[in-house]
Amino acid sequence: MDHRFTGIREFVAVARGGSFTAAAFELGVTGSAVGKSITRLETRLGVQLLHRTTRRIDLTTAGETYLLSCQRILEELDHSEAFLATGHEQPVGLLRIDLPTTFGRRHILPSLLNLGLRHAGLNLSVSLRDRTVDMVSEGIDLAVRIGELADYPDLVARRLGEQRMVICASPAYLKQRGIPARREDLASHDCLIGARREHRPTWLLKNNQGDTELHEIAFRHELTDGDGLLYACVAGCGLAQLPTWLAGDALRSGALTPVLTTLSGGAMPIHVLWQKTWHHQPKVRVTVDELLRLAASERSVFNPSGELL
Repeated sequence: MDHRFTGIREFVAVARGGSFTAAAFELGVTGSAVGKSITRLETRLGVQLLHRTTRRIDLTTAGETYLLSCQRILEELDHSEAFLATGHEQPVGLLRIDLPTTFGRRHILPSLLNLGLRHAGLNLSVSLRDRTVDMVSEGIDLAVRIGELADYPDLVARRLGEQRMVICASPAYLKQRGIPARREDLASHDCLIGARREHRPTWLLKNNQGDTELHEIAFRHELTDGDGLLYACVAGCGLAQLPTWLAGDALRSGALTPVLTTLSGGAMPIHVLWQKTWHHQPKVRVTVDELLRLAASERSVFNPSGELL
């Protein structure tokens, strides 16, 4: 009689490697042995987990759902074995992390990679993207988000700091086109916009009551990458509203000049989120602690003040 856990490691290895050959190499067995284990697993479950063709292997819908559970089971076993072997909990297993593209690449990823160097059993799977993902359905363990959070009953959040926005341009652009003094002046300037979650191009501006609201902007150039937007602004292509964590060095060096400082608004919180189910896992706990230490030490990034400009 087959044991109920038979075939799980083989199934996860195939999903991770994309083939029976890759899974066999990882597990130190033959490809046929991997195939037979997964066939027995599918027979026992009564569902097809993999689409097999001569060129590739893909997960079925049932396979995608089952994979998340299998990964969690194996990770729990890894954690338990590490605890028994060392006498204390170690961060082990695969940690799936989702980060905002430019902010994550510049300010989060270096610390995560250093964390991986310090913990040999911790494996990282990092995605950099600017769309908000469903962490539970996509199997994301931990994410960093910029902006107000919706109510996520399955997630835990800790605030890391905030992002402040500034409207700026290069000195050469301002010399040629003039310095805007009012909101209405933006209509006569070349404006640059970045990645948009809304259909309309907008900046965060203060209204007459001092409240921050979205203001539609007529733009000339659109660059969905933050570093590209910064480059275009420094190159003199127009005005841009940039977060201080992105524009700070250029502002301090004089490569960019802030304008409309009483009009440009917007302080958006930065949070780290993780699934409530895995609140006490060592790999999640040490990563959250690392990000909290990072936020406390990098105040110009996570807690910018008006003096920064």
